Amino acid sequence: MERERLIFHIDVNSAFLSWESVYRLNQDKNAVDLRTIPSAVGGDVKSRHGVVLAKSTPAKRYGITTGEPLVSAYKKCPQLVVVPSRFDFYIQCSNAMMELLSQYTPDHEKFSIDETFLDMTETIHLFGSPLETADQIRSRIYKELGFTVNVGIAPNKLLAKMASDFEKPDKCHTLFTEEIPDKLWPLPIRDLFFVGSSAQKRMNALGIHTIGQLASCDPRFLKPHLGEKYSVLIHQYANGIDDSPVGEREPVNKGYGNSLTLSRDVSDLETARQVLLSLCETVGARLRAAHVLCNCVCVELKTWDFCTQSHQATLLSPTDSTSQIYEKACQILEEFWDLTPVRLIGVRTTKIAEEGSGQISFFDTAQDQKKREFEKAVDEIRSRFGVDSIKRASFLSSHAIADHASGKQKHFSKDHTHHENTNDFLSD
Repeated sequence: MERERLIFHIDVNSAFLSWESVYRLNQDKNAVDLRTIPSAVGGDVKSRHGVVLAKSTPAKRYGITTGEPLVSAYKKCPQLVVVPSRFDFYIQCSNAMMELLSQYTPDHEKFSIDETFLDMTETIHLFGSPLETADQIRSRIYKELGFTVNVGIAPNKLLAKMASDFEKPDKCHTLFTEEIPDKLWPLPIRDLFFVGSSAQKRMNALGIHTIGQLASCDPRFLKPHLGEKYSVLIHQYANGIDDSPVGEREPVNKGYGNSLTLSRDVSDLETARQVLLSLCETVGARLRAAHVLCNCVCVELKTWDFCTQSHQATLLSPTDSTSQIYEKACQILEEFWDLTPVRLIGVRTTKIAEEGSGQISFFDTAQDQKKREFEKAVDEIRSRFGVDSIKRASFLSSHAIADHASGKQKHFSKDHTHHENTNDFLSD
């Protein structure tokens, strides 16, 4: 007889702010715990530009929301303490949590830097009841790592994630099938995973205000207003239906690329390099989002009269690093371009393999690894708060011919085909 699935969702409470608090308390035990005062982790503290990346519970009471501009947050709470982000340490905290969680099951999926799914179906008998085990995990993370988490317990990923969003912080919640009518259906429709503000407004106009009302609604009624596929999906979600496995991955694409048609002809290396960097930002982000590596970089140039030339080169080792892809792209460009004016520049990566399938290269340094981890952290911020929430300082010039991430709408998409210092990143 097949066992009923048991899924845990672990979610760090106010992750960046919690981790920043841990860092500061580790440095000075007498430091003020940012979690106890109105505080936030956000952009450029001095200029008050950027957005709120994480906020404390006291800051939340002032109506401060994640993702809102710092200028707006200061208006709501003039005494708000804002501190800059410390991505390197946040990555360390995330990795430490993953190492701890791996002791409970080999079947886990890192959903984001601060969220993880565990499939406990085959291992729960080793630790006790689901609630006891979840409470043990919650307690250990706080005692050993210094920050709090919520744990959602359910028969699938959707319900586990919904459960972890119940009362915070530092709580464990269940959402089993029999609990759906009492715990899930009374919630407002906006609380359902994958329901955005636009869909909420359309459903509200149809008289659907709670998840329960959506669950009892005929999907055929929704299709003209929300589209066929989306209507079926959210109706299933409202009824707690989700069969997606922990650790599911999409098939590996053959290549990831991007190109940009320029507003004017380009005939100098400096400008061309800036365009390449913009393209590599997008391509690198797509590779990391798909958890794949590339082993070949191709640069394409097209003149105003559509004459095309391209060259490619193999990397020393497979990578998903924007910096390494950009460095190789610049090298290729300088080797074959004779500075003939071009109107289109493209970058494509091929020889794609799944992350972890390649061998460790002797050419990879600790600095290379640090850059890749940093880039992943930047991806996480951009995916949550918009591609423009963080950009390189080199793209802030009014004379820049390309934006910092060419094709922003495709920045994290998986369905398309000179080193930079990390300090070049600024919050916009």
